[in-house]
Amino acid sequence: MRAVALSLRHELIGLAGVVERNVYLTRRYIYWDVAFFVWTVANTLTIVFIAEGIEATGGQIDVERATTTLLIGAVVWAYLGIIFEFLTETVAWERWEGTIEYTFMAPLSRAMHLGGSGVFAVLYGLVRAILLFIVVAAFFGLAFDDANFIAALVVLVVASISFFGIGMMTAVLPLISPEKGAQLGFVAQGMLLVVSGVYYPVDVLPQWMQWLATISPATYALEGIRAAILEGDPLSSMWPQIWPLLVIGAASIPLGLAIFNRGEVYAKRHGKLKRSG
Repeated sequence: MRAVALSLRHELIGLAGVVERNVYLTRRYIYWDVAFFVWTVANTLTIVFIAEGIEATGGQIDVERATTTLLIGAVVWAYLGIIFEFLTETVAWERWEGTIEYTFMAPLSRAMHLGGSGVFAVLYGLVRAILLFIVVAAFFGLAFDDANFIAALVVLVVASISFFGIGMMTAVLPLISPEKGAQLGFVAQGMLLVVSGVYYPVDVLPQWMQWLATISPATYALEGIRAAILEGDPLSSMWPQIWPLLVIGAASIPLGLAIFNRGEVYAKRHGKLKRSG
């Protein structure tokens, strides 16, 4: 038992070390983060203006509800993007810093290595998502009298488990393809955008795309968060959204880790770790 406890302590120290290192890296490039945050706000405003445009053309809809629906979709999408960005660019960051070979030779399991990046991405993404929601909601003067923000936050945190698992799968792409891997990771993210009902109801999609929506964690996250904020639904009514997220997370994390390990073996055998092109 003592050996197990010492081993666990060693692994957790390693996880905390990865989180701390990412904090320092983010601090180093903080001005770029601020610039990208401004871009995210501008992009989100552009999307949410869709609802205002409908009102301007005489559309018979509840404009505030439509605006809030689009805002939730944009914020969840930005949050998912942050997780994908940090995990997909894990390898790229190591190459930029010239530490990739040292990191992959460090006495740290790959689960803790990716876990540290994932934990940091979730915490950082939550902060950005909350700030983004507040800024855009204030810009449009939206009111949330009946919103259940606690339930919405819980659904988002649970969804993060699934997002993390899928992000680990995309993290292998820059490892096996230094030239185009990162871009392919964002293509995978874009595919989730299409089928998950971020900006429109899933039922407007063709049937085969609706089937794909049933395995996308973003679909359930959006359904639960919108129900909590728009309808004020309690957390106890969110089980139809939460249990699929837990199932997808339980399946995607081990699968993502296995895929990354296979990719790591491939990269080492073919000398792709240190390559930058």
